[in-house]
Amino acid sequence: MPKIVDLTLPMLDGGPSYPKDPQLRLKDFRKLPEDGCNVTEITMGSHQGTHLDAPSHFLQNGKSLDQIPLERFYGPAVLVDLAPDGELPPKTPITPDMLQPFAPLFREGHRVLCRTGWYNHFSQPEYFTDLPSLTAEAARWIAARRISLLGIDMPTPSKIAGRECHEVLLGPGAEIVLVEGLTNLHLLPREFIFVGFPLNLPGRDGSPIRAVAIIE
Repeated sequence: MPKIVDLTLPMLDGGPSYPKDPQLRLKDFRKLPEDGCNVTEITMGSHQGTHLDAPSHFLQNGKSLDQIPLERFYGPAVLVDLAPDGELPPKTPITPDMLQPFAPLFREGHRVLCRTGWYNHFSQPEYFTDLPSLTAEAARWIAARRISLLGIDMPTPSKIAGRECHEVLLGPGAEIVLVEGLTNLHLLPREFIFVGFPLNLPGRDGSPIRAVAIIE
């Protein structure tokens, strides 16, 4: 039997949301004793927790979720471990030189998950402020390789070049599906099957996902 590893952060009432995004709220809307069933009311942003970005997140004419083929969210993937002995230090710039040793894994059409170890800081204040960050040059290095999907264990690809990184990775000629806020990447081998489907939100810019790895 294949092993399934959960790569998804928990979603709890009042849990961490990206600064200035909607608060995550879960509350009882109906209760079994009084109403005959349980129903939960959920309020959150489209980029809550473990989620993916569509190009329209940053690009005026970028594709929305429903314009991305479902095949992009499922299939063979590889792990690029940038911190095999633990985690990258806070605010580490992730440069092309750091990625170059893994160049054979960044093949056109492939799904690549990059581990920095930063998910260890989830629920701590520095999770959204002191994360390792792709440089703009690193984003261009990745985009030039035309991979299909890039997964990261930080809440965003970059704090030092945030908008530019998104525009490069999501933009024309690349249109890489960005999966952000992954966890448990230390449990993965080099190769596995990645699964991370968005909700069916026509015309929208992103979606929380249930990301898992299937290991044969």
